[in-house]
Amino acid sequence: MATHAISKSSPWSGGKSPFKVSYGKLMMWVFLLSDAFTFSSLLIGYGALRYSFPSTEEAITEISAEKLSDVPVTDGVVHFDVTENLIERYAPAGEHHGDHHTDYFIEKMQETGIFSETHWPSPDLVFNHFPGFGIFDFHGMHLPLFFVSLMTLILIFSSVTMVLAVEAGQRKSKSEVSKWMLWTILGGFAFLSCQAWEWTQFIQAGATPWVNPYGPATFAALFFLVTGFHGFHVFSGVVLNVIIYINNLKGTYDDRGHYEMVEKVGLYWHFVDLVWVFVFTFFYLI
Repeated sequence: MATHAISKSSPWSGGKSPFKVSYGKLMMWVFLLSDAFTFSSLLIGYGALRYSFPSTEEAITEISAEKLSDVPVTDGVVHFDVTENLIERYAPAGEHHGDHHTDYFIEKMQETGIFSETHWPSPDLVFNHFPGFGIFDFHGMHLPLFFVSLMTLILIFSSVTMVLAVEAGQRKSKSEVSKWMLWTILGGFAFLSCQAWEWTQFIQAGATPWVNPYGPATFAALFFLVTGFHGFHVFSGVVLNVIIYINNLKGTYDDRGHYEMVEKVGLYWHFVDLVWVFVFTFFYLI
């Protein structure tokens, strides 16, 4: 009776490796694809809810001229820049001067109907703070989305350093891999710190997953859910980067003869950066 030997040399011993990549790298792509579906569902859901409410700009046109008698009116319609004239009009005075996320500011916005449960809040009026500067103190300048833009820049910078780490790994340059991985880790920690500060400001304003002083509670709930979910991914990426960094210092990848693990974690980190571009667009620009 004939016998047949069974090869156990590798998972791909039955033929050529599909897509000309290793098993580990292929599984990373599969994981990222499944994660992309999750984020897509969340952002599509956000977009659907966002456009089920009228915008803040629409609320402004509904404000009577009597409430804003000193604001230019043309053909019975109130015309002014939401992100500048409103800020100037309701700048906290006296003991409230220099504050932004205060009961005073929010109360004034609610009184005019700018912040209401029937209108989706304008990101320019919610995310217009910057560490170290009260919104009305920085030479009278309004700073809408400046801080979140800085966060985005930090994450993009960390993506660039990750590219350099992967390229150094392909050249098997242990010292350069360590250098660029360290910069990537610092960028990740910086982004998480910025996000923690952003959350703190939002919470101090009275926002919770069930309450939103700026408008519909759905906005706050989705903000915490989606940015928190993304933040967890960034944190996971930082942990992975730290592990890779330590292994590289120990010479693990030199011993293996390749730096494929750097490439795998690089794929994950670039995915996290790309997702943030969409989160930024959905939550802060529309």
